[in-house]
Amino acid sequence: MSILAFQMPDKVVMEKADDFHGFFEFKPLERGYGVTIGNALRRILLSSLEGYAITAVRFPGVLHEFSSIEGVVDDVTEIILNLKQVRFKKVSDYVDNKITVKVKNQTELTAGDISKFTQSFEILNPDMVIARLDSKKEIEFEIVVDKGRGYVPSEEHTNTDLPIGFIAVDSIYTPIKNVKFSVENTRVEQRTDFEKLLLEIKSDGSIHPEVALQDASNILIQHFLKFTDENMVFDTKGDDDNDMVDEEFLHMRKLLKTSLQDLDLSVRAYNCLKSAEIRTLGDLARLEVADMMKFRNFGKKSLTELEQLVAEKGLHFGMDIVKYKLDEE
Repeated sequence: MSILAFQMPDKVVMEKADDFHGFFEFKPLERGYGVTIGNALRRILLSSLEGYAITAVRFPGVLHEFSSIEGVVDDVTEIILNLKQVRFKKVSDYVDNKITVKVKNQTELTAGDISKFTQSFEILNPDMVIARLDSKKEIEFEIVVDKGRGYVPSEEHTNTDLPIGFIAVDSIYTPIKNVKFSVENTRVEQRTDFEKLLLEIKSDGSIHPEVALQDASNILIQHFLKFTDENMVFDTKGDDDNDMVDEEFLHMRKLLKTSLQDLDLSVRAYNCLKSAEIRTLGDLARLEVADMMKFRNFGKKSLTELEQLVAEKGLHFGMDIVKYKLDEE
């Protein structure tokens, strides 16, 4: 049965975009598809893209986050909250993920001070204040910056092999700050019931909004591809021996469902089979030779051709194909 054609967009229009902000238009869409696609992209953009963030910090002489540091106005808890907000962009193929920072004769420690001690990363929000200092004191600390996805709480870092003296930090890896989408009506010729999807993406600057949209789309595509026929498998419940999918069974089932139209048959042989409503290799393999010889205009030349085809496919006439459940999707 043929599937009615969907109205599909021919392109994505990027109305405005820089490293931090992008507007995109996607039209025309069938009714209902604007929300479906927009919501899926928004969720992936906010939760599933990779980025860099601080995962742990060490202050000399400090064993836990409820401590204070001499010469620092803010306590360790406040400093860690600020460190979570520092945004990193990798600028070197070689990444040294441990950064030691030392500052003195300053009244404030900012995110930009970190950039003075690393060649692997650019700090995207350098003006953000991390801590207020006594200008006469020197402050030293070490941070660990790792690559990740989404949001990872400090408890998960604690379960890893943290070096002694390091305090785990909640990590906000996602490079996307916000995503908004809206759906509007749009016209295609005389019809006005199609939709237009408008997407607004705000990035922290470590990834261009256009690239972020492409990455999110690819993540969705890779998941949806698993629903195609070649990736469908049977859930064979029961004995342990049946826990593994029978690859030979699946291969034979797929082979038997092959349309004769996709095979290199002569016009005469194909038309004879089509007239007899023989559509697939499975339909052909279950037949007996005597049955085929009754087909109109079917002769020995066509029989020889089909015998060769069936043999090449590892099949034979008169096969019992019921066990392959070809009628099931």
